[in-house]
Amino acid sequence: MKKRRLLFTLYLLLWYLAGSCKSAATHTSQGAAPSLEPLPEAEGFRELGALTGHTGAVYSVAYSPDGRRIVSGSYDETIKIWDARSGRQLRSLSGYHSEVYSAAYSPDGRRIVSGMVNGDIKVWDADSGRELGTLPGHTDYVNIVVYSPDGTRIVSGAHNGVIKIWDADQAREPASLTGHRDAVFSLAYSPDGKRIISGAFDKTIKIWDAATGQELKTLSGHKDGITAVAYSPDGRRIISGSFDGSIKIWGPD
Repeated sequence: MKKRRLLFTLYLLLWYLAGSCKSAATHTSQGAAPSLEPLPEAEGFRELGALTGHTGAVYSVAYSPDGRRIVSGSYDETIKIWDARSGRQLRSLSGYHSEVYSAAYSPDGRRIVSGMVNGDIKVWDADSGRELGTLPGHTDYVNIVVYSPDGTRIVSGAHNGVIKIWDADQAREPASLTGHRDAVFSLAYSPDGKRIISGAFDKTIKIWDAATGQELKTLSGHKDGITAVAYSPDGRRIISGSFDGSIKIWGPD
């Protein structure tokens, strides 16, 4: 697993260097890129503060639904909960000896779910920081975890391409989705909770039935791995981002 993680890190570094070189060449041949006028609502944006406490790379950050807390997951094998207004660290969750690749709040803000490099998924009480349970089942490190809009399900994606859907209360695995051929890095529920989309390193996006786990459609078009997927608020469009540098919008004709 350490060898695979090193190879993946090298891949990211090479991709970043290639992108930097391409950007530099474009600016040299075409001149400096034109400056864009800032959006009116963004004109006053500035750094308000920094949250210090992690000793390794931070892979995941998320606000609580009420905006009062922030959760972060790190390579230093800790999950930290912060006061969003003051930046004060409220809790540090540790003791599981595994890097944390993903952390997210439940829709009601009462729980936090985390995806670990050792393949475990852990559920925590958001107020006390107490571990509520472990969802075992993945055999490779978990890159992404997401709650369903109603908070009854958790969906997770792993480096071997396997996606699992869990019952959030009973820690039961209702479905295992095995259509991807490479690492899954992004997942999202549709606003109504009836569909799940996944983006993977096999350059595809898949749409799944959230209740049955049935694969409904595969979207192809990116030239490199998919790193981000999201639904539009009305659920009629899907947006995706890729290592190839492109963003695509998908939807019915």
